[in-house]
Amino acid sequence: MVKAQVSLPDLKQPFVSGSFETPVGLVPQVSSFLKVSDHLGTFKARWGVGRMHYTINPGLYALGTPNEKSPVLVTANFKMSFDRLREALPGRNMWILVLDTKGINVWCASGKGTFGTMELVNRIESSGLAQIVSHRELILPQLAGPGVAAHEVKKLSGFKVIYGPIQATDLPKFLDAGMKATLEMRFKTFTTLERMVLIPIELVSALKWGLIIISIFFILSYLGKLGEGSVNALNHGLFSGLSILIAIISGAILTPLMLPWLPGRAFSIKGLIMGLMAIAILFVFRFNVLITWANRVEIVAWLLLIPALSAFLAMNFTGASTYTSLSGVKKEMRWAVPIQIGAGVIGFILWLGSQFIG
Repeated sequence: MVKAQVSLPDLKQPFVSGSFETPVGLVPQVSSFLKVSDHLGTFKARWGVGRMHYTINPGLYALGTPNEKSPVLVTANFKMSFDRLREALPGRNMWILVLDTKGINVWCASGKGTFGTMELVNRIESSGLAQIVSHRELILPQLAGPGVAAHEVKKLSGFKVIYGPIQATDLPKFLDAGMKATLEMRFKTFTTLERMVLIPIELVSALKWGLIIISIFFILSYLGKLGEGSVNALNHGLFSGLSILIAIISGAILTPLMLPWLPGRAFSIKGLIMGLMAIAILFVFRFNVLITWANRVEIVAWLLLIPALSAFLAMNFTGASTYTSLSGVKKEMRWAVPIQIGAGVIGFILWLGSQFIG
């Protein structure tokens, strides 16, 4: 392996509290205390504001005042991952080695390969870590396992990989127990609260496209029914927008909230069921219009469109869930996505016909 030049992170990053002298130069020093700006950044990232640029410089950081014997923790350069790690270690003196995962969290990055063996080996070299610590041990998040081959890291860098607990909040107990994890530390939960925090970014993404689709449906519906009076045209346009909005709510909000209680293993099935339930509620307020064939065709169109969109949006949560595996997700996508597209196309054709032909 070619010896890399030592490269240290920028000392002027806003969350950096100072600098710490090491044999290879000054490294950024950070605290376990998060500033208001850190919390604000997390809130914005949760809602998709600047999410893809919510990163820090990769490299070595000093938490507190570590020495050559202090443990070395490894994490991703997604700032939320970095903040959750340091926040969980008040009063601790540690080294934090940050990998360049392109702003992706540990779990997703390990699956994509950016939290991988060679990135870890190269970052050990470029940070000058071997000159800073006297031991040869690295503590990695357990969820980094799929992307890192521990034996290759040992062979190429001389550093032994130790997998820590899944949750950063368990690190103090893990460290105090001599880096021994309990069974509870190895078990990943997916509680209602943990599912709730994932909803905003998926909802914002869905609404961005949803507003465009709603506008298109509203305009087409208004133009198609304008000959029957402006009030009727407006009502049809608003109903189209409401139907799409309900599909988004069903797939991006209600499905993840109700995940454990919805039947079926596939997320598309869960989203489909929630979409059908939403239709039942929506059509209670639309039942009185079924007197014409045009309105009946329109209802059939939404019977296809709403569940298809709800099922598609529900599948966005597969990558964040403990319920799925990579092979299972790929298998589901092969059969679910074509059905969703087919239902959506047929539904749109029927809806279009009900607006302009009926």
